Amino acid sequence: MFVLGIESSCDETAVSVVEDGRKVRSNVIASSLEEHILYGGVVPEIASRRHAECIEQVTKQALKDAGCELKDIGAIAVTAAPGLIGALLVGVNFAKGLSLSSGIPLVPVHHLRSHVAANYLTHPDLTPPFLALIASGGHSHIVEVKSWTDYEVIGQTRDDAAGECLDKSARVLGLPYPGGKNLDAVSQHGDPHAFQTPRPHVDGSDYDFSFSGLKTFVINTVHHMEQTGETPNVEDMGATIINAVVDSLADHTERAALDRGYDRIVLAGGVSANSFLRKKFTEICEARHWTLAMPELQYCGDNGAMVAAQGYYEYMAGVRAGLDLNAKATMAIEASF
Repeated sequence: MFVLGIESSCDETAVSVVEDGRKVRSNVIASSLEEHILYGGVVPEIASRRHAECIEQVTKQALKDAGCELKDIGAIAVTAAPGLIGALLVGVNFAKGLSLSSGIPLVPVHHLRSHVAANYLTHPDLTPPFLALIASGGHSHIVEVKSWTDYEVIGQTRDDAAGECLDKSARVLGLPYPGGKNLDAVSQHGDPHAFQTPRPHVDGSDYDFSFSGLKTFVINTVHHMEQTGETPNVEDMGATIINAVVDSLADHTERAALDRGYDRIVLAGGVSANSFLRKKFTEICEARHWTLAMPELQYCGDNGAMVAAQGYYEYMAGVRAGLDLNAKATMAIEASF
């Protein structure tokens, strides 16, 4: 079965055709990244405008690359939540129109579920249940994935997400957007112990995260050094903050896996592309003889293939949407549309 996946939750207009939730037939992405770099971050109005301008052409290209026509598609899956509301609405309304005109079933998909599903494209044998760490610019969750469509959050950030902390730290250090990716690149040879960073703990929860203190530490340290005539060592500061974020993510996930009895760990979300995070989890899982699944780098960021993959399993579970489907800026991963 071919599923057409449409993703427009942020600044990528992405459409993909995936077969049976596993085999990618096409994966087309049009990004407005270059424009956002000028402003140091995503401008929602620009993102929405670019989605509207190119979504039809991207869809046509995805069908062409897959060697199929719209009549060959069994379901249209679209990211309906969470994300930038204006950007989401472009994808949702386009998908509704496509469904109405073709008679093809419409399947709403949760953005974070689709990030988990990116691993189904890389690891054909991966099946639930497993424990997933979802880390991105807007989210940091530890999730029990009990089935294709049954999720339970057991840990999450109380303030800033891991990706936000890395992005803001990179900006303070003078690195261009996208901050997290550029911070990773310049920190490869830095000293991860060059600075003494706070190690936040959330009272009453062994699995929840807090990254606002780390972000504040970087801002204050860099500003103090600049005011005293010192030049911050970007490599060392970058490696230090990444090490602190990765240690927190890894420590809490490892503890949750031990407590909940999981020996299969899955990484998901944009931060799963971070080289330090991938290395840390590889070491932990090798030491404990656990199975680790990480998406290919091309599927770590937003893309239509992950939406189509999760859309296939939502479709098989009977999930459908009508013309009253609306986009939602926020939505719990456990919730249903």
